[in-house]
Amino acid sequence: MRTLYHFHGGVHPPSNKTQSTRLAIAPAPLPSRLIVPLHQHAGETAKPVVQAGDHVLKGQLIGMPDGFVSSAVHAPTSGTIAAIDMQLIAHPSGLPNLCATLIPDGKDEWIELEPVKNYRDHSTTELQHLLRMAGVVGLGGAAFPSDIKLRLGKQKIKTLILNGAECEPYITCDDMLMRERAAEIVQGAEILRFMLDADEVLYGVEDNKPEAIAALQQAITASGSALQQSKRHEVVAIPTIYPGGSAKQLIRVLTGLEVPSGKLPTDIGVQCFNVATAYTVHRALAHGEPLLSRIVTVAGNVREARNYEALIGTPIDELVALSEALPDTNGYIMGGPMMGFALPGMSGPGPAVHVPMVKATNCIIVSSEKLFPPPPPAMPCIRCTRCVEVCPADLQPQDLFWFAQSKEFGRAQTFSLFDCIECGACSYVCPSHIPLVQYYRFAKSEIRAREHDKQLADQARDRHEFHEQRIEREKREKAEKLAAKEKAAQAAKLAAQPLTAEQQAELANLATSREHIRELAQSAVEHTTENTGAN
Repeated sequence: MRTLYHFHGGVHPPSNKTQSTRLAIAPAPLPSRLIVPLHQHAGETAKPVVQAGDHVLKGQLIGMPDGFVSSAVHAPTSGTIAAIDMQLIAHPSGLPNLCATLIPDGKDEWIELEPVKNYRDHSTTELQHLLRMAGVVGLGGAAFPSDIKLRLGKQKIKTLILNGAECEPYITCDDMLMRERAAEIVQGAEILRFMLDADEVLYGVEDNKPEAIAALQQAITASGSALQQSKRHEVVAIPTIYPGGSAKQLIRVLTGLEVPSGKLPTDIGVQCFNVATAYTVHRALAHGEPLLSRIVTVAGNVREARNYEALIGTPIDELVALSEALPDTNGYIMGGPMMGFALPGMSGPGPAVHVPMVKATNCIIVSSEKLFPPPPPAMPCIRCTRCVEVCPADLQPQDLFWFAQSKEFGRAQTFSLFDCIECGACSYVCPSHIPLVQYYRFAKSEIRAREHDKQLADQARDRHEFHEQRIEREKREKAEKLAAKEKAAQAAKLAAQPLTAEQQAELANLATSREHIRELAQSAVEHTTENTGAN
């Protein structure tokens, strides 16, 4: 029996999960159009490799990774590229980004797929490249390119953790995926274990998901002796508490290890992937399929909450229509109620504009004033320390609030502001209804902006200093070339002048002396040769 550990804090908000787990995952129908953002992953925006008017096939590359941290983007179905332009996307900023609009032709015609017959015959570097070009990113919310998380250098990974906790209310996409497709998750986990050369694989699943736990255990048992004998795969039921699905907290619960401040899990020999990411890894290598779709929970103010497998780029209002939003709907939230954000494009009552779902879209909550009433006005902090008691990162949220409010960003950093995972537990329990997380996000953004400005200033100073050094070097080189030219001209001038009688006599004497030296040397050589022969 594995020993479980505890992390500091945590809360127990209403789960609201049973509404969307009554029915199996349903395939979403082909939408009227697909809006595929070229930046739906952490890092650099993919570079478009198609133009308006091009006909593309399902799975065809339309966005090439650009930069070290980047990932490919593909056509979710066959059809015609109608435009490549700036459009609103699902992002907290509410700003537009570069998107490819695809009008489906209804044929859903695939490109020729190239599955990997045996991934063990390939190097880790080759497999990383295949995942990069398949557009595989983390599907737990961060959308970080998975190939980057598999590049370890000299670090040794002991434990690979598959995150199936799914602790936030309303979201059940991972739960249903584990119930229905556990075998492919296990196979994907073994691929990740092989690439990391990990000693063990732990599946962390909250104990309120008994069907998912049973499905994973059965899949491991049915996977065959090769998997079971090679390395240990173990499903671990963990306590249901929010935010137990956060990577650092899950690592703590399963291993007892703490990820140090400013460090990564790999620094303590652990790596963590979402179960949906493992499933996608299996599909990318075993079937040659790039990441084109994902499971999305649609819940909240709808007639029938359910999970759908929908194509990336599906307009969210068309996806929500499958569950029939109720008339008093006033907005959409992407993600959960604790860490999610309101989608842009709402213009009073009614559905949002055609904001597309992206790879990070795990849940769409249809909101209303009844479900999410407007928060009461914030009141002064009473220093009750409830936020301290529930903070999973063991921080001092009330102090961070004061520093952010007074714009003392340096002091906020000394109080480990960037260790805050923005889970919202502090805001959830605050009796003064202070939107604490918003203050932390503000402080982080200001610090990042100032560091960016400082970096630009340093680069400008370096460029100026390099420019001055280059000018000085060019002046010096020009002066040296001019001096050498003058010296050569003077030597040529001297060589062209006729010699005086005295100079001619000196040259004659020098030539005579040189001839005499040569004669003496030749005589010495001959004398030495004769003596050597005699001996």
